[in-house]
Amino acid sequence: MFPSLKFGDLTARVPIVQGGMGVGISLSGLASAVANEGGIGVIAGAMIGMLDPDVTKDPTGANIRAMKKEIEKARAKTSGLLGANIMVALTNFRELVRTSIENRIDVIFSGAGLPTDLPSHLLELCEEKKEQFKTKLVPIVSSARAATILAKKWLRHFGYMPDGFVVEGPMAGGHLGFKEEEINNPDFALERILPPVVEVAKDLEDQCGRSVPVIAAGGVFTGADIRRMLELGASGVQMATRFVATEECDADVRFKEAYVNATPEDITIIHSPVGMP
Repeated sequence: MFPSLKFGDLTARVPIVQGGMGVGISLSGLASAVANEGGIGVIAGAMIGMLDPDVTKDPTGANIRAMKKEIEKARAKTSGLLGANIMVALTNFRELVRTSIENRIDVIFSGAGLPTDLPSHLLELCEEKKEQFKTKLVPIVSSARAATILAKKWLRHFGYMPDGFVVEGPMAGGHLGFKEEEINNPDFALERILPPVVEVAKDLEDQCGRSVPVIAAGGVFTGADIRRMLELGASGVQMATRFVATEECDADVRFKEAYVNATPEDITIIHSPVGMP
């Protein structure tokens, strides 16, 4: 049995965060299914409104409407924990963050750049609405240095400590803080970069008197992988690709079949469209 995963007053029975996969791959269907099994199901914000009839005229409005709709649909299917993955690089980052918080998302995971001002949106809403929103804020980092810089900025400018960290190694999908030549370099392997982030989190725990869980992400596929990350100090893991071919995943069946039928020759590295290495 694996231990539970805690973000403050939130507890996931299973220490698995389903990673956000944008452009319609992880929406309410997959997120609610993962949440029902005890993990944290995550709705991805990238191009979430792509099917809205007004997306070309008003992309921000389309994405806001879609985020609200997907959170509502997921809530109707589960009483478990739900998160939103919102990339810093998105032009409507602020709007999606505020929409997620207003619609009571449990956790916001944010990467593809350092989310240096993420707490400001939570604090602004609390002030504007005169109520206490409880969304947890979890940045995605690729090094202990990034985690340290971000924590210092949040504390200095907002008096807010990160509610946890996701540390993504070079085997993760998406928009990573690694150069192409670092992907297969053992010095940048998840097993190498995870322990220093755990140490940063421990120092922060001593400062703030509460837990700061670290979630390991990138190339985690099996129970043995999960066990190894927990032994290295992680409080949980993030898995995304592993869920793509499931019945519950929101992707088209042809997309899923392409995953299942892929060969090593089909796998390639592309340069991030949002400017990450």
